[in-house]
Amino acid sequence: MNPEKLKKLQAQAAEIRIGGKGMPRRKKKIVHTSAVTDDKKLQSTLKKLAVNNINGIEEVNLIKNDGSVIHFNNPRTQASLQSNVFAITGHGEIKNIAEMLPGIMNHLGSDGLAQLKRLATATMASKQGLSNEDNDIPELIETFEYAMNSVDQKKSEEITETPREVVD
Repeated sequence: MNPEKLKKLQAQAAEIRIGGKGMPRRKKKIVHTSAVTDDKKLQSTLKKLAVNNINGIEEVNLIKNDGSVIHFNNPRTQASLQSNVFAITGHGEIKNIAEMLPGIMNHLGSDGLAQLKRLATATMASKQGLSNEDNDIPELIETFEYAMNSVDQKKSEEITETPREVVD
């Protein structure tokens, strides 16, 4: 081996090495945190607060200030009135308020109705921004009969152009 290359490699190895000569490589310790332990900790904390299960709740909608909704279908709801704690657990989906409109109308308060009005004005402004040319029906360039005749002509040309070979 070339002595110059050997010196370069030894210099690089000296820079990379963490410990001294003969030290084993550092093994990376990977710590796995599971959601199960977090859930157990949460449940033990809620148990200390004396929460009770509330049955019969089919859906929960949490409306944010930006107009989005966190929607839970069949959540597990727990509450403690003494400590003013409500816990909602389950799979939550973040949706736009426009997607939830027909069913969420009776849940909206005065703030929600104001957001709904802003949403309606924004959609009206975007519709007015479109020009009338985009909404018109386009002019016909060809007639249907002309297109059918040209297709029939092409098919008849293909039939006459492809000769069949007779094999004895």
